[in-house]
Amino acid sequence: MIVTLTLNPSLDRTIEIPELVRGEMVRAGATRLDPGGKGVNVARALAAHKLPTCAVVPRGGPEGRQLTELLEEEGIDVCAVPVTGHTRSNVSLVEPDGSVTKINEPGGELTADDLERIVKAVLDTAASADWVVASGSLPPGVPETFYRDLNRRLTERGVRLAVDTSGPALTAALAAGPALVKPNRDELAEFAGFPIDTLGGAVRAANKMREAGVEDVLASLGADGAVLVNTQGAQYGESPVDRGRSAVGAGDAMLAGYLAGGVTGGDALIEALSWGAGAVRLPGSRMPGPGDVDRAKVRVHASVDLTRALGGQRDGAEQ
Repeated sequence: MIVTLTLNPSLDRTIEIPELVRGEMVRAGATRLDPGGKGVNVARALAAHKLPTCAVVPRGGPEGRQLTELLEEEGIDVCAVPVTGHTRSNVSLVEPDGSVTKINEPGGELTADDLERIVKAVLDTAASADWVVASGSLPPGVPETFYRDLNRRLTERGVRLAVDTSGPALTAALAAGPALVKPNRDELAEFAGFPIDTLGGAVRAANKMREAGVEDVLASLGADGAVLVNTQGAQYGESPVDRGRSAVGAGDAMLAGYLAGGVTGGDALIEALSWGAGAVRLPGSRMPGPGDVDRAKVRVHASVDLTRALGGQRDGAEQ
């Protein structure tokens, strides 16, 4: 089983519009409402493939109840922890060319008592887990060291932690030596202190993260694919998408695929790339199921051309 923790979950409303025009009334086309947050998306992707998962989420107010209901409708085992703050709502405006304008609320503040209950829920749920995934931004009231401290408590119990976050929270988490981190290109560049314009730059930045303490680095490079850097060296893979609809949540699907590959005995990098590409082909923040995954289109290169230039497209925005 894979346990996910999302400290800042959300209700994600996706609205398709013909064009975003500031200051004007814009008529919406199709709309959909999904449970959101990076860890939530990982759980949704795993559940779509019938893999055992449990989503630990703080639940606050009527939005929190609706979030729990939506997750349960997708067949996800939910461990909802009542908190004093509210569950946030996000809005994504999607244009026909694939451009996405995303508006994220900051989320409700979590108190020290809230965090204590959340950590207890994670530790109790993770007793028989293969992985715990801690993903997403930290809401108000949460110290930057939260993921670091959680990793240390999980390590004491022999449970591996995968971290997908950014900024100071990521830097602090690296010091505790998590088993895996999944940065995107911007997060790699912020940590390393130089732009990621080539595969060589991505590999150097990933190695810098490994030197800080992490075991494996799976770096998503948007339309350029991903690099995996660990004790075996560096691997590069790509899965081209001819007609992408939305990159929101693609990095979360990639992380879910990677972990699923490791748990089921598949090729983790191939699963990661095919699940991530599957998400890009779907509208809004939908997660790919088995019918959306095309492993035949994945290309994993035996050697990494470190001089290869990267384009400018990014994966989904931080949630």
